[in-house]
Amino acid sequence: MKRIAVLTSGGDAPGMNAALRAVVRVGVSSGLEVIGVRQGYTGLIEGQLQPLGPRDVASIIHVGGTMLGSARCAEFRTPEGRKCALQVLEQNAIEGLVVIGGNGSLSGAHALSQAGYPVVGVASTIDNDLNGADITIGVDTALNTALEAIDRLKTTATSHQRAFVVEVMGRSHGYLALMVGIAGGADVIVIPEVESDPDNVAAALHDAYVRGKRHAMVVVAEGAKWNATALATYVTNHRDRIGFELRATILGHVQRGGGPGAFDRLLASRTAAQAVDLLAAGKSGVYTALVKGLISALPLERALVPKPPPDPELVRLAQRLAR
Repeated sequence: MKRIAVLTSGGDAPGMNAALRAVVRVGVSSGLEVIGVRQGYTGLIEGQLQPLGPRDVASIIHVGGTMLGSARCAEFRTPEGRKCALQVLEQNAIEGLVVIGGNGSLSGAHALSQAGYPVVGVASTIDNDLNGADITIGVDTALNTALEAIDRLKTTATSHQRAFVVEVMGRSHGYLALMVGIAGGADVIVIPEVESDPDNVAAALHDAYVRGKRHAMVVVAEGAKWNATALATYVTNHRDRIGFELRATILGHVQRGGGPGAFDRLLASRTAAQAVDLLAAGKSGVYTALVKGLISALPLERALVPKPPPDPELVRLAQRLAR
């Protein structure tokens, strides 16, 4: 193998640039020519390619987002779109591809692999909803960003004796909400995997008020049945039952922004380097991720299976700490 390509796809995550840097530098050190694909699978279909050398990826390890850009691509989901992408790879003598992204991105990588093309994925999504991976690139930074916001909200909440409903990202997976809720001392955590009742949320807030707390915090996953807006509207209509004045805050894409922390830079560097080594060794159809403390290769088809719910013990811990 002499020439490989790399692309970033789906939602950006802090640490993607660190992964790109590792692909390029490890690739070059292994005697490979590395080609960057701009704008994800859209750029692959359109042939948006650029050679990348060690100097091209200098000073990006600390920068959030992705220097290659990212995009959703409906066309790539069709057989015709994938055929076009494979033709671009063949015409440019590209013998292997590294795909950095989450479920959708690795599902696309799996489709190319099923067509017989050598592909290795790198697990990268702040939602941490990729089956098989303990924690993916971007999660730790996103957690700390959300935690900082919650700590700031608690300050103003205490000053005015208010309750806040804070919505964090995570799509249909509640990992971010559960972890930041525990770390941020939330009174209630609402996630998609656990049935929630708005009356129980109101009761918990009222209980906090009766116990003399000067603030209360509810952390909600965006994919929960009762998101922040719906929950805040319901509870506000029953304000006499909670005591607190209530505010809702949706953190949104601020969780994706900013430079990656040390953990994500190291995770990105290690998983991306492993991806290049696997391709160079003739191994493909897998993605690299942190599994039980080790950088491991998992079959791409595993990315097609929904991730199991969070550890019940963590859910129980969150409930026990909310006192």
